[in-house]
Amino acid sequence: MRHFRLTPPVAAITFTLLILADGLPMSAAPIDRKIESSAMASYNFKTYLKDDAIKVASADGVVTLTGSVSQDYHRLLAQETVSGLPGVKSVVNQLSVLGNQPSEHSDIWITMQVKMALLFHKYVNATATEAHTQDGVVTLSGNADSEAKKALTGEYARDVEGVKEVRNNLVVAPGDRDLGAIVDDASITAQVKATLLFRKSTHALSTQVETRDGVVTLHGEARDMAEKDLVSRIALDNQGVTRVENKMTLRQP
Repeated sequence: MRHFRLTPPVAAITFTLLILADGLPMSAAPIDRKIESSAMASYNFKTYLKDDAIKVASADGVVTLTGSVSQDYHRLLAQETVSGLPGVKSVVNQLSVLGNQPSEHSDIWITMQVKMALLFHKYVNATATEAHTQDGVVTLSGNADSEAKKALTGEYARDVEGVKEVRNNLVVAPGDRDLGAIVDDASITAQVKATLLFRKSTHALSTQVETRDGVVTLHGEARDMAEKDLVSRIALDNQGVTRVENKMTLRQP
């Protein structure tokens, strides 16, 4: 019986051919590891999802999210953040929400929606704003950096589904907030999508959001020019956004 010994170069070529023949690109594993590490290093995961027990596993660009989150909107934020990462083909969201969630349109639910609506904006101080709801009437307390930002906070709260009235008791007290936080593109895209979804004036719009180097590009259809301008203004007021290019078309009458 004759025995054949493969030299190192031949062995490497043979191994490569076997991998390719099996349909597994050699770069698949490194790309998947990059996706997993990029997700955990993203601004959203390190800031808003840092206390959640989320596991990210990627296989050939298909990402599966497992574990648990404290609030329902964290499921959406995690999914949208991962969806925007380079190399991701699809996301399977298997995250569970811990504890009992408030019933829809209840006062507690409205308060949570108001807090979420304020969360990602750079021109309102969500951390310095308290919200309380009774019978659909939202009372805001805390501090705002200026009269204009106080009014803007009230406007955002008023545009939350279920809110009947807003009593804006914010006190104007200029602060030293750092508005220069570095936010990655995937986190920006997820934040803009979530912000549009939380507002009753824009949640029904089918708006596609893309971000590159902080520049947000919007696609989709708006009812009129006023609605298109509103989407641009909302997107621009998200952390990390440097410019908005609105390519939405106007619905034909």
